[in-house]
Parts: sequence; structure tokens; C-alpha cells
Amino acid sequence: MHSQTTGHAVSRSRAATVEFDHVTKHYDSVQNRRGAAGAVDDLSFTVPAGKICVLVGPSGCGKTTSLKMVNRLIEPTSGRIRIDSVDISTRERTELRRGIGYVIQQVGLFPHQTIEENVATVPRLLGWQTARRRERAHELLALIGLDPAKYARRYPAQLSGGERQRVGVARALAADPPIMLMDEPFGAVDPIVRERLQNEFLRLQEDLAKTILFVTHDIDEAIKMGDLVAVLEVGGKLAQFGPPEEMLANPASDFVARFVGTDRGLKLLSLFRVGHLPMAEFPTVRVGDDAGTARRRSRTHAFPYELLVDDGRRPIGWIPDKAIPEEGALTADQAVPMSPRLDRRTTLKDALSLLLDANVQAGVVVDRHGALVGVVTVDEIAAWMRQRNASLGETVEGRDGTGASAEGGTEDRRAGPHGVDAHPAPAAADSP
Repeated sequence: MHSQTTGHAVSRSRAATVEFDHVTKHYDSVQNRRGAAGAVDDLSFTVPAGKICVLVGPSGCGKTTSLKMVNRLIEPTSGRIRIDSVDISTRERTELRRGIGYVIQQVGLFPHQTIEENVATVPRLLGWQTARRRERAHELLALIGLDPAKYARRYPAQLSGGERQRVGVARALAADPPIMLMDEPFGAVDPIVRERLQNEFLRLQEDLAKTILFVTHDIDEAIKMGDLVAVLEVGGKLAQFGPPEEMLANPASDFVARFVGTDRGLKLLSLFRVGHLPMAEFPTVRVGDDAGTARRRSRTHAFPYELLVDDGRRPIGWIPDKAIPEEGALTADQAVPMSPRLDRRTTLKDALSLLLDANVQAGVVVDRHGALVGVVTVDEIAAWMRQRNASLGETVEGRDGTGASAEGGTEDRRAGPHGVDAHPAPAAADSP
């Protein structure tokens, strides 16, 4: 799903608000009359237009049932579901469903149809002309990173699992629906392909900005994918709803705390990036600088290393203060191997992991040209997270049912794709 590399212009299309208003679903009318818990119990929350809301919880908590009530594959026993303030029970089912994209775990491609025909399924039902259907199918195949010239005439059995999943996403997007329903869409592929599909879909969502309801049983996937997370417990009760960072910092109950796991702090680190940290200008020395001057200057700051850079401010390595010659010029071979090299998009969790794995206290942050941006330390990551947790604790009570604070909407903590572009380099045990 490489929207940034296909050459196709991707415009932001309309999205829609989805509201659950005291929605309940019972399959057994007798048990319902007796007051027994149903599949979904009094579910109320609102998903703003253009946001991803992940429904997560253990088996039997009503995640998929809730999803299927949005396109009326299942009808609620009571309550209302509204799309842009319109009660969906007042809309004709077929017309409603053709305006909602649907992606399922096993993809559900038609084996006797080509990939092009599969993608164009809904446009064909809507009566689009053949040329328009073909153009749209080819546009979407290019958008998700599958060359139309290579894949359009193939059949599903000729594709890998990851490729079929991409086609399923393209088919759901074919008629440009404002809403997409995704029921464990990446659950049937291996972990490596799953992570790649997640990252690619998030990049695609940056351009499309659809309203997405996404079902998973995996709390890590929920945290990664969701602007908002709805945690459900058995019996279809809503245990907590809000941004993932709020859930991690302030679980609403013991159930949520247990479900999220004891490593909440590390999960919270995965939501933020090195670019969120304040990075002060770090003192550097250049190849060819006078060693005596560098040695005297090193005594004026507490960090016991000098960062050696080239003329383009690209880091070369660290020179221990004690190893700086008293005279002569600084050279590249005086520097010890680099600390881990990070960029602004590296998650704080990965940055911390790289630093600990390398047994160092500092990592070098570079821009896309490899030039120095700053230095990040283990202590700075820890201090930033303590401050962040304190801030969340002060504001959580001011949030309403949509996960937005009284002062404004939810913070967009996803500064672009979730893929990590960290480049660890060899580091000596005694380096920064």
C-alpha cells in the first residue's frame, strides 16, 4: 500500500461520524426478558469523522457483533446507530452497505474472478461503466503497491496472503466509501507481513482519512492502529473508551489494566517518537579542527565525549575527552564506533531498546540527509515520559465520551507512518 510512491494523486474524500447510542444485542429473547447479559450491552460512544476506532477485547466480548451492526448484517435489539446523525435503521440495507467498505480476516475474494474484477465488485453493482471500473481498479492496485500490469489479470490463488489482503483493502475502497469496517484484517498473515500491512495501511489512511472501525483481539495492534480504542469485556460492556495513551496511562478498571498488560509504560513509549522530544543543540567538533582547542572546550561541559562530524554535519563517531590529542588536527580514525543512529520518526520504545541493546546512554538523531539533528539520552526519554504521564493524569478527567478534551480534539500522536526508520550502528561498550 505504497501511496507515496505510485505517482497517483490521492485526494481526501469525505468521511462520516459513527455514533453508538445505548446499543444492545440479545440473541436469546428469553434470556433477554430475564435480564441476562447479551452479546452487546448498552454500548455508547462516538467515532469522529476521519478517525480509526479499534474495538478490542477477549473472545465473546461483542467486537464483531458491534461491527456488523454498523452495516446491518446484524440488527440491534435496542438502541440506535447513527451515521452523520442519520439512524441507519431508516436506510435501505443494500444502499447502506454499498456506502461502507468491509474487510475481513480471510479476505473473501471471489476465486473465479480476476483481481481487477474483484476490486471492481461494488462499482459493478453500482452500475459503473466498464472503462470507469477498470480505471478505478488499476488506480487502487497502484495505490496499494501492486502493479496493475502485473496483477490485474491474475486470480486470487496466484497471490500471496499479504497480496490478497491488500486486494481486500482495495476492494473495500473501490466506491470511495466514507466508512470502512475491518474485522481482524491482518490476523491471517505472519507477523512480519502483518507489521508491514499495518504500516502501509496507516500511511494510506493519512491520505484518505476515512472513518474506520477496526476489530482486533491484540492490544498491541489496537494501540498501534487506533486514534481511539474501545475496550470491551465479556458480555459486550464498554470498559473504557478514549485515546490509547490515555488508556495506558490511566486504565479505568482492574480489567483494563490486566488486559493492557503490566508493560503499559513500554507500550506508551511506542505511541511517541523521537521527534516529540525537545532536542537542544549538541556541541560538535569537525574533522580538521584544532585538537588543543577541542580538548580545552571539552572541559566546559559535563558530557565526557565529543561528537565528530564531517563538513556536512554527518556524524562520524565519538571521541572520548581523554583521548583528544593536545595538539594537531582531529581525524576520523580517532573516533570510536557510533552510538545507535535514530531519526525523528523512530518510536521512543525502539529508541530506548536500541540504546539498551548497545549498552550506551546516548543515541544520535539525524535528518533524512544524514545530518545531525541532536542527541537523545536514556535519561531524557525517562524524564519526558514522567512529564507526559503527569500531564495525562491532570487532563484525563476533562475528557468527554469521544475521547476529546474540553479544550479541543484528541491529540494526533501519529506523526505519519508507524514504521520505524532507526538505523543501529556498532557501538563500543564504553561509548556514549
